[in-house]
Amino acid sequence: MSRFWNQLQAGSSEVDWCEGNYMIVSNIAEFYNTISNVLFFVLPPICMYLFRQYATCFNSGIYLIWTLLVVVGIGSVYFHATLSFLGQMLDELAILWVLMCALAMWFPRRYLPRIFRRDRSRFKAAVGILSGVTTCLAFVKPAINNISLMTLGIPCTALLIAELKRCENIRVYKLGLLAGFWWALALLCWISDNLFCELWSAFNFPYLHCVWHILICLAAYLGCVCFAYFDAVSEIPEQGPVIKFWPSEKWAFIGVPYVSLLFAENKSQLKVT
Repeated sequence: MSRFWNQLQAGSSEVDWCEGNYMIVSNIAEFYNTISNVLFFVLPPICMYLFRQYATCFNSGIYLIWTLLVVVGIGSVYFHATLSFLGQMLDELAILWVLMCALAMWFPRRYLPRIFRRDRSRFKAAVGILSGVTTCLAFVKPAINNISLMTLGIPCTALLIAELKRCENIRVYKLGLLAGFWWALALLCWISDNLFCELWSAFNFPYLHCVWHILICLAAYLGCVCFAYFDAVSEIPEQGPVIKFWPSEKWAFIGVPYVSLLFAENKSQLKVT
């Protein structure tokens, strides 16, 4: 029990980013790294609203994705505000859960092993078990988190590239490229803040991890929109899935993209396969 309480203590994590601690507010360790998570609390609620038709007529699991992105924000805020070990675990594991959930829901059926191809629920169960095991092991060996996240990042990137090669919709293609660009830039910021902290501190800008938060949120969100579209095109092409932008089509690539079904049917009327 005492070990658990120790993990709740501020500063109990071995991870400490480049930003100076308790420099702005006396009870927040990394102030800018904490507030830079704001997009994780703004975008998901908007997405839940915009994807209502998608969820109702095709896949309500999309709500879980947006909810988990909020959990990522909560975990990151808690971690950077306290630098506690438990906060570190919540931060890293929430990202793992988003990736595993996305793979379980959107991994292309044509690439699935034959045992899972006809019944995706089996694949979801297998991914769920793997996520549970990885979560438990992460508390025993925290280094597993980074290995898991980096390992999962590879197939996710490869899948995005493979789907974009098959995509004939120029709007979706550009959206996928934008997601990839933000992801690459975010990764560069994460590595640079981690390895070249002294250099950036010399320029009085130890805030690249803040930029990582903003860019990775945009990359994750755009990637989810793309995979939601790919899945709809594969499973329900007759419903005419398209990418639209909110609040207006005039805001293409500036507004918030989402998947709309031009010929939507109620899910209860669809044939389940």
